[in-house]
Amino acid sequence: MTGPIDSVDEDIVAQQRLETEQETPATQIVEIVAELEGADPMNVSPIYNCIDSLIGDLFSSPPPEEADATVTFSYLGYRIRVEQDGTTTVFQGSEA
Repeated sequence: MTGPIDSVDEDIVAQQRLETEQETPATQIVEIVAELEGADPMNVSPIYNCIDSLIGDLFSSPPPEEADATVTFSYLGYRIRVEQDGTTTVFQGSEA
């Protein structure tokens, strides 16, 4: 599920582009983190406790390209950055 990492940043543990057309793109983040943890996505903490509908809103009515929106938040001990184009980077620890 996780894609190749194009950075030499040792804190990056995964990078992937979300399917932004999917009804619940935040679910994909749960799947990425569950895979990193070796857990079933159904057995990890719900992501809505961290971001509610923020990720879905980022893609449902995205700002113009020149806005270049990015959302960064913590989830299950990882720092996650989601860019407007769907690129999602997972960092080890709570700071990115």
